Amino acid sequence: MTLRTKLLLWFIVLHLVFAGLAVVVLMEHQNWLFAAEVSFVISIVISYRMVNALFLPMTLIRTGAELISERDFTSRFVPVGQPEMDRLIEIYNAMIDRLRDERLAAEEQQQLLQKIVEASPSGIVICDFNGAIQQSNPAAQRLLSEPAVSEALPLLAPGESKLVTLAGARKLKIWNAEFRDRGFAKTFYLLEEMTEELRLTEKTAYEKLIRMMSHEVNNSVGAVRSLLESVLRYAEQVGPDDRGDFTNALTIAAARIESLNRFMSGFADVVRLPAPHSRDVTLANVIDDIATLLRPELEQRQIALRVDVASDSVIRVDQSQFEQVIINVIRNAMESIGEEGEIAIAFNDHVLTVADTGRGIDPAARDELFTPFFTTKREGRGLGLTIVSEILNNHRLPFTLQNREGGGAEFRVTLT
Repeated sequence: MTLRTKLLLWFIVLHLVFAGLAVVVLMEHQNWLFAAEVSFVISIVISYRMVNALFLPMTLIRTGAELISERDFTSRFVPVGQPEMDRLIEIYNAMIDRLRDERLAAEEQQQLLQKIVEASPSGIVICDFNGAIQQSNPAAQRLLSEPAVSEALPLLAPGESKLVTLAGARKLKIWNAEFRDRGFAKTFYLLEEMTEELRLTEKTAYEKLIRMMSHEVNNSVGAVRSLLESVLRYAEQVGPDDRGDFTNALTIAAARIESLNRFMSGFADVVRLPAPHSRDVTLANVIDDIATLLRPELEQRQIALRVDVASDSVIRVDQSQFEQVIINVIRNAMESIGEEGEIAIAFNDHVLTVADTGRGIDPAARDELFTPFFTTKREGRGLGLTIVSEILNNHRLPFTLQNREGGGAEFRVTLT
C-alpha cells in the first residue's frame, strides 16, 4: 500500500469517525447536523486535493527518473501554475536539456573518433575487460593475419613496445597501453608500420659509413698500388735467387689491393644506385639471359633450374636493376642449397616466385635478413639482399622472403 493511499484512508476514517460523532451529538439539531455533514464532505474533498498536491512532486520525480532510466532526454514537463512545482519542473527541464546536449556531443565525438580510428594508417586494436580483441580498425585487421603479430600481442606488458619483423623486410612496431572504461582498465594496441622509416634511417647511416670508408680506402689503395708498380720495376736489380719471391710477393700484394678495391666498389654500388627507369620488359627473356649466365655454376653444383614463365609475360621495370635482383636471389638460393637441389622460378597472377630446396631461413637470422652488412656467409658482405630491397623499394614493388612448407625458402615479388 502506497503512502498516498494510507493518507487518504486515514483522512476518510478520521472524517467518518467525526461524522459518526456528529450524528450522535447533533441528532436533535437537524439543521446543525446537515451543516456538519456538508462541512465533512468539503473537508474530505479538500484533504484529497491536498494529498494529491503533496504527492505531485514525488510523482514528477518518479516519472522523471523513469524517463532518465530509459534514456529519454526529449520529454519535458509543462508548468502547472504552482510556484513550487513550476520551479521543480524548470530545474528538471534544464537538467534534461543539458543531458541531451551532452549525450549528443558525446555521440558526435564518438562518431568522429570512430572515423579517425577507421581512417588511421596505423593499426588500432581494442580489447575487452578479459583481454580478448573487441574491436580493430581496417589497418589492424590486415596486420592481425600475420602470425608474428598475433603471437606478439599477448606477450607485451602495459606500456611496453616491440619491433616485429613481418614477411619480407617489413618492420612493425607494436605498443601496448591501457585506458579506463567505466572505472576499469582496458587494453589497446597500436600497430605502426616502421619499414620505410627504418629503411631510410639505415640507408642514411650506411651511406655515410660507405662514403667515409670508400674515401679512406681509395686514397690508400691508389697510393699503395702506384708504389707497388714502381717497386716491381726494380725486379731486375734483385738477385736471381730472390727475384721470383720478390716478384711473387709484390704481385700477390697488388692482387689483394685490387680485391680490396673491388670489395669497396661493391659497397659503393649500393650508395650509387640510380633511380629506376622503367619500361616494358619480356620477363621470359630476362630469366633466360640470367639462366645462361649462371648455368656453369648451376651445373657445377648439380642444381636444376626450373622456369615456368609464359613467353608473352611483360613487366614494367628497370631491366638492368631487376636482373640484379633476380641474380642475387638465385645466388642466395644456390648458397642455401650448396649442391644437388632445385630452384623453381614461376610467374602467375602478377607474382614472381623463386623457390629453392635449400636449408631455409634460420629463425635466429630472420629479423636481420635485409639489414645492411648482415650475412651468414663466411666470405659474405651482407649486401645482396640490401641491394634487392633497395631496388624493389625504389620500384615500389612489395616482396617477401620466407620459409616454404616442406623445406627451403621462397622469394615472392608482386609485379603490378
